[in-house]
Amino acid sequence: MDLISIIILVIIVVVILGLILWFISSYNRFMNLRNASESTLGQIKVAMKKRLDMIEQLLGAVKSYAKFEQDTLTKITSMRTAVATGGVGDVNAIDKESRALIGNLYAVAEAYPNLKTSETVTSLMTSINGMETEIGRQRYTYNNIAQQLNTMVDTIPSNFVAMIAGIRKLDYLEFEEEIKKAPKIEF
Repeated sequence: MDLISIIILVIIVVVILGLILWFISSYNRFMNLRNASESTLGQIKVAMKKRLDMIEQLLGAVKSYAKFEQDTLTKITSMRTAVATGGVGDVNAIDKESRALIGNLYAVAEAYPNLKTSETVTSLMTSINGMETEIGRQRYTYNNIAQQLNTMVDTIPSNFVAMIAGIRKLDYLEFEEEIKKAPKIEF
């Protein structure tokens, strides 16, 4: 072998090693983002379960002032179970339903001045509001992670790694913020 053949062989080996290292690096970045999204979604689920627990406690405090259907408690129990096993779409639906329950309970508290001044009810309402903030922060984090991963799936050259590894885009958490709309009260 002459010197030119050795140089060409070394260049080919270096390029191949560079491509392998780039592929491994890109794949590891995808896995890092996927794991971060799963972790953040898990944190959202924990916060939503806590919120549902607080709604159930608030329901107990409000029961003595207003007549509630047993259906409300059943809904909370089924939502709590669904949070543990649900995906992104399920979490979106559970959030919408639990926000409606919160709106109903807040409306009852507004309608009964003695209930509104109850220390237990006030404490639970404050805790639920804090949990809403926590869920919002976690949702923001999850959506940022999803955006990073989705961008890598869509852009060249990392999209080749995504295709080869079978990596798919993540769904965004799109909770409905019904701030402008007054809650519908149904008991």
